Amino acid sequence: MKKRIYIKGMTCQHCVMRVKKALEDNGCDEVNVDLEMGYAEVIDNNNLRDDLFRNIIDEAGYDVIRIEKNIFQ
Repeated sequence: MKKRIYIKGMTCQHCVMRVKKALEDNGCDEVNVDLEMGYAEVIDNNNLRDDLFRNIIDEAGYDVIRIEKNIFQ
């Protein structure tokens, strides 16, 4: 499933790499983080629940604003 996770608190490329690594380490197959737009686009073939995404991002030190599903091709 393709998802866009809007994230609050990312301010630099270190933040981008931290979020990307956290998502990849927890089973996301493809992760692209856009610092300027404040979101991560993920392909999640393991069908992780949204609350798990929230926990992953929270543990990385950031806040999830919202999650949109199947929003990009």
